[in-house]
Amino acid sequence: MRVTKKIRQEQLRILSEVYAGARPELIYRNPFELLIAVMLSAQCTDKRVNVVTARLFAEAPDAAAMLALGLPRLEELIRGCGLYHSKAQHILATCQILCAQYGGAVPDDFAALQKLPGVGRKTANVVTAVAFGRPAIAVDTHVFRVANRLQLAVGKTPLEVEKGLMAAIPREQWAGAHHWLIWHGRRLCKARQPLCTECPLQAVCPSAAPPATKA
Repeated sequence: MRVTKKIRQEQLRILSEVYAGARPELIYRNPFELLIAVMLSAQCTDKRVNVVTARLFAEAPDAAAMLALGLPRLEELIRGCGLYHSKAQHILATCQILCAQYGGAVPDDFAALQKLPGVGRKTANVVTAVAFGRPAIAVDTHVFRVANRLQLAVGKTPLEVEKGLMAAIPREQWAGAHHWLIWHGRRLCKARQPLCTECPLQAVCPSAAPPATKA
């Protein structure tokens, strides 16, 4: 299948209808909590992060309180997320910068977000789109996989896929499309065993398994 502009438009139409209203699974109340939750989500499920942050934010709801925890206590609170040694160090270093340079607030500037310890391009894009409502496409493992399988955007790196998606998707749909692709990757277009026969995109997906033939 040659994926044309028309096919990409149909892919996006289907995704937008199937996953209308899709939102992050992470639970947060403000940009600070979202930033910390996304930092904790590396190599960890959102469900597990939500369990950890429920305890964490009850004790440390802002950057100053997070700093006051100190490293040993913070590590104890986030141990369930994995990689907790490095995550705790990055979180405290980030909170130090937030308190020193931004009055404890999370900056709404993409470049400033990327300068925070432990905050990469994906995390900065999530915060930009979700917390501040600005057009951005964060490419995680689900977005990367689904975009390549659909040939909505083809690339060998997350940045290549991000640029491809930005070119293929109308700017006003960037933030929404990020959630559509994540939910599709989690529910149907799974890494090892994609559920192609159940997929509403099967007819417009170049990677889909062929429909089963009747005997």
